[in-house]
Amino acid sequence: MNFIGSVWDIFWFFFWVFVWVAYLFVLIYIVIDIFRDHSLNGWLKAVWLIFLIFVPFITALVYLIARGKGMAERSAERRPQYVEYSDEELRKISFASPSEEIAKAAALRDQGVISDGEYEALKNKALGGKF
Repeated sequence: MNFIGSVWDIFWFFFWVFVWVAYLFVLIYIVIDIFRDHSLNGWLKAVWLIFLIFVPFITALVYLIARGKGMAERSAERRPQYVEYSDEELRKISFASPSEEIAKAAALRDQGVISDGEYEALKNKALGGKF
């Protein structure tokens, strides 16, 4: 019985440590969001921070409910945007023209580095086809 009680105590200890660390992360993220938001003036930022210091749990809940959507939007603005380019757009910015790419592929085929099938695939790709 003593062993089971100690295991249960350890479980609860780690659970509360997890909850505490998660809560600290939420508070830190809220403080970051307060300073990231350019629509809040300095006084409102100060009021939010004062309430976070003196009544942190309730203030965090109110902030997440009232400004949660804005937090997500500001966070999305900070993420890098990845753009997918079409083959035609890539060909426009590539350094080699299709004829140069075919000539390089032919040279590799003549040297025996690539097979005839690989040459045809590279030629097809250079001309705008798919593999």
